[in-house]
Amino acid sequence: MAEMSVQLVAVERRLWSGTGTFVVAQTTEGEIGILPGHEPVLGQLVHGGVVKIVTSDGETITAAVYGGFLSVTADAVSILAESAELSTEVDVDKARAALTATDPAERDRAAAGLRAAGQSA
Repeated sequence: MAEMSVQLVAVERRLWSGTGTFVVAQTTEGEIGILPGHEPVLGQLVHGGVVKIVTSDGETITAAVYGGFLSVTADAVSILAESAELSTEVDVDKARAALTATDPAERDRAAAGLRAAGQSA
């Protein structure tokens, strides 16, 4: 099975790195799926988007991302987010409460966290 090196990094920390077989990310141009051997591309991530990584072991890593970039080469994908949180780190109750915030960025962040955690926004 073909693999590629994948890194998910936020400004404050590295969230995950390893080998994967498939990556899906939401960019300002639309959703993009990346398989090993993909043509090089650079994309801008949307604020409040979700990234999914299928690892070489078949596990799916899901994260809510808030801006940043996606860089793809033939054998590597780097997701460089302004900030991000893994689905396992999302405080669902806090995110649900933030959906009523007056700040649109805070609402977007909460909705992305809920989507990453598999909850409806």
